[in-house]
Amino acid sequence: MMSNKKNKKLTPTQQQYQAFANKRMPKRPVIKNCIKAFLVGGIICTIGQAVKWVFIHYFEFTEITASNPTVAVLIMISTLLTGLGVYDHIGQWAGAGSAVPVTGFANTMSSAAIEHRSEGYVLGVGGNMFKLAGSVIVYGVFSAFVVSIIKITIKALGGM
Repeated sequence: MMSNKKNKKLTPTQQQYQAFANKRMPKRPVIKNCIKAFLVGGIICTIGQAVKWVFIHYFEFTEITASNPTVAVLIMISTLLTGLGVYDHIGQWAGAGSAVPVTGFANTMSSAAIEHRSEGYVLGVGGNMFKLAGSVIVYGVFSAFVVSIIKITIKALGGM
């Protein structure tokens, strides 16, 4: 829907067309989409929890040390499914549910790399792999830096 401010810039004919188009626009199945996203996101997280459980019970990791290899396995599974074209179908069906942070991030990077592989490894894969993911990395690192400075400052002031 358009705001009133944008609507005022339209000619009367454009406003009529906009109203006509809005009436015929299919309604989005929001509840159905939310359920799909919840189910797929939950399944991905359950798989992650199962992998972590395997590391703890069969490889004698602790709760803390099992986290990193679990994330690595989820990234490998997501990248493999992206390469096989399966993750795209999951994303089409589940929407935001497939964008669970680690697997969605791996999907984004690997799909960009796959898309640009014909341009070569350096300029194609390396240059385009971080186009979308690069901003996430930059803001993540910057946010971690800011939070750590705040934490150090609070600790220093509290210790005085």
